[in-house]
Amino acid sequence: MDKETKKNIGVLQAFYFFAFFASGSLIPLLSVYLSNSIGLTGFQIGIIMSIGPVITIFFQPIWGMLSDKTNAPAVILKLCTFFAGICGLGYLFFDRFSWIVAIATLLAVFQSAIVPISDSIAIKYASKNNYQYGNIRLFGALGFGVAVFIMGRISDMEPTSIFIAFFTALIICAAATIKMPKEKGETIKNPLKGIKELIVYKKYMLFLAVTFLVFSPNLANNTFFGLFVENSGATYSGIGVAFLIAVLSEAPFMKIAGGLIGKFGLLEITLFAGAISLLRWIFYFTAPSLALVYATAFLQGFGVGLFIPAGIQYIRKIAPVSMMATAITFYSAIGNGLGNWFNTFIGGIIFNYYHITDVYLFFSILTGMGIVLNLYLIREEKQEAQLKKQNLKKVG
Repeated sequence: MDKETKKNIGVLQAFYFFAFFASGSLIPLLSVYLSNSIGLTGFQIGIIMSIGPVITIFFQPIWGMLSDKTNAPAVILKLCTFFAGICGLGYLFFDRFSWIVAIATLLAVFQSAIVPISDSIAIKYASKNNYQYGNIRLFGALGFGVAVFIMGRISDMEPTSIFIAFFTALIICAAATIKMPKEKGETIKNPLKGIKELIVYKKYMLFLAVTFLVFSPNLANNTFFGLFVENSGATYSGIGVAFLIAVLSEAPFMKIAGGLIGKFGLLEITLFAGAISLLRWIFYFTAPSLALVYATAFLQGFGVGLFIPAGIQYIRKIAPVSMMATAITFYSAIGNGLGNWFNTFIGGIIFNYYHITDVYLFFSILTGMGIVLNLYLIREEKQEAQLKKQNLKKVG
């Protein structure tokens, strides 16, 4: 690897670190801030925390098309990171629910562009230079975990510091885009094209349901985990420790996922990831001690670190080649957008009327349903494989 390539890789890694440092400063601690410092209800918190996933569904394709049209993804990335950081400061000046909703909406519009556009740049550059994209993306997980750990401690003394950290990290990202390699993002011009055709593919739609039921609760957990850890007796610092353990556990599982998939199969790995998630949610429903919460936080590595690579590979396996881009985009919208919103919104209602542990009972029920669908898909694939084998014998 030449000096210029090393420099560009370093810029990309720095961008991911600070982009996810910003998210780690805000997302896990925002719900606690809104509850303790502003005094919002669980229902109101659920609405605010669900805004981001909803905006993601609609605005990610728009930012992608704009990136293609202008052929300037780094410029768009610079503008979006800058304005997202500015919007984050809005939380410092308003404490009325209506204004906080407006701030969260505007922030989500700009923040929704950051991950897909940076991914498109990083994936293309890594591929062109024979470098593993995972070695770049890993810095995102590191940034998120470090942010929650550090900001958890600082916000114990000053809760509003999470917004300053969010702003500062995204300004650094905006500056990093100036040195970022000028790669054109491989975004999708019309992400809705072909969805009608995809609906007829039974296995594809079933796996979307599995993703909605099994994977989405893991994303929504980022909203409620801070409240859960606090309820277990932790301070902001303790929340940071728990998140650090959970988030950093994802990286090693992503690294070994390829070998496990080759040995056991794609659906078998998503089933295993779902089973571990189910055990985790049931365990949290029992309101364990804080020490046991810390001891089991690493289970997130199974639920997220294994499901992500197995899920995307399964979509690539079953979707028609002619509709691959649309299939992946729609899959992402269901898991990261719609599913995340649904779990966050309903979880907020449950938290408002019942208890934080009951949110995890809700996650348990959904995940259990997803596991049943996953088992059904495994049976379907085995039956298909047997049928093909019989047909080959007949032809032979």
